[in-house]
Amino acid sequence: MDEMRPSSGAAAHLASLFPPGLQAIYGECRRLYPDQANPLQVTAIVKYWLGGPDPLDYISMYRNFGCPGQDIPEHWHYVSLGLSDLYGDNRVHEFTGQEGPSGFGFELTFRLKREAGETAPPTWPAELMQGLARYVFQSENTFCSGDHISWHSPLDNSESRIQHMLLTEDPQMLPVQTPFGHVSFFQIVGVCTEELQAAQQWNGQGILDLLRGVHIAGGPWLITDMRRGENLFDIDPHLQERVDKGIETDGSNLSGVSAKCAWDDLSRPSEDEDDSRSICIGSQPRRLSDKDTEQIREALRKGLEINSKSVLPPISSQRHSHDRPQSRKDSLESESSAAIVPHELVRTRQLESVHLKFNQESGTLLPLCLRGRLLHGRHFTYKSINGDTAITFVSTGVEGAFATDEHPYAAHGPWLQDSLVSKLCNAKLQIFHPIQSSPIVLDGLVVSEFSANFHFWILLTDEFVEQMLADIQDLSTREVSKLPKEYSWPDKKLKISVLPDTVFDSPLQ
Repeated sequence: MDEMRPSSGAAAHLASLFPPGLQAIYGECRRLYPDQANPLQVTAIVKYWLGGPDPLDYISMYRNFGCPGQDIPEHWHYVSLGLSDLYGDNRVHEFTGQEGPSGFGFELTFRLKREAGETAPPTWPAELMQGLARYVFQSENTFCSGDHISWHSPLDNSESRIQHMLLTEDPQMLPVQTPFGHVSFFQIVGVCTEELQAAQQWNGQGILDLLRGVHIAGGPWLITDMRRGENLFDIDPHLQERVDKGIETDGSNLSGVSAKCAWDDLSRPSEDEDDSRSICIGSQPRRLSDKDTEQIREALRKGLEINSKSVLPPISSQRHSHDRPQSRKDSLESESSAAIVPHELVRTRQLESVHLKFNQESGTLLPLCLRGRLLHGRHFTYKSINGDTAITFVSTGVEGAFATDEHPYAAHGPWLQDSLVSKLCNAKLQIFHPIQSSPIVLDGLVVSEFSANFHFWILLTDEFVEQMLADIQDLSTREVSKLPKEYSWPDKKLKISVLPDTVFDSPLQ
């Protein structure tokens, strides 16, 4: 990226030459900053549509003088250009009409407190925004207000406590309608680890509202101060009571995260046993002919080709709601994979005994999963970032789950019998090949963003949830402790391990 300042001469004449999408966003910026028609910009040296690495064509940087009457300090205001469709000629985004979203339907903004004596805005926020844009372009998952992003590093690469982000609507910028669709503006809000944890345990919108009420933690416009040394609950300890009450009353809005996780079936029969726990979806199990075997081999080959792309960054998601736009990745995967799944492969297998494995960060979310979700009659999903599998916890009464009161542990996906694996590969392997099944619907809500080709389900009663919460109290502190940690409930035939990251980084995991 490089920094540039547009020429001040003939700006009005050039305005008509700007691409329509770009011009629409410039128009909203000029409404806020009529005296800054030519703001400083960070621009991609080689545009993304010419093979460059940076998806955002430009990041404009404005000086905002705040509002002394509302105790809003002076700050720098950053606005991205590139997540929406700027050009309308399919060079970056496919044009889908004026009624829908333009590109991904949003641009990012960021407000950084201006330090005394600063005459120009720091440029590190531009690289931060490019990093988030890369995630969106690579994953094709969109953001919405209330989402949180676990960054685990100071946003400016300093020693700051501001190491994570929440997203909210920009308090000044209004949604715009462009010739290529509508565009909203989501503001990045830098937060401390304790504030991120509270957003996970409760919900992002609730924590954002608390931050708005504390001047030095963000104030009404949620301005990020990288020098802030105290978290929200250090500043006002009474706010923790509001969070605890919110969790008790509302539960958590976080329905799932990308995570380092895995599971093992401890009840697998020996090689010579016939496995009667496998239920064929849509038809009865049958003996496979040579023709069937060849079709399966071809399906596996195609599945591996389709899913050969690298693992995406572990940015935690995001609440699910009926108004969240479907990610383009979801629709593409559903269309491309549905045609290659031999129906006989998709089975639900009931398991008698299971072992769940999580890294430390994922393990510390188990209390959230149990207290904030299951005790409120909801579900929670861990989607593995290291493989094509997921683990979903459900409470009794959740509709659409493959686990039941009678069989609380179940795995849904393309199971292959050992004899068939031997035939295909001349080796006995546990198959987790990327063959996509149908989208999963829980309580009428499609959870396709967390769908996986191999999906483990665990149903827990409220009584068992309370027992588990008592046994895993040490995970609630999130303090670094000695690993591995193991928790076992022999009467329920369930074991949970919290393991070092290196275990999940191993290719043999």
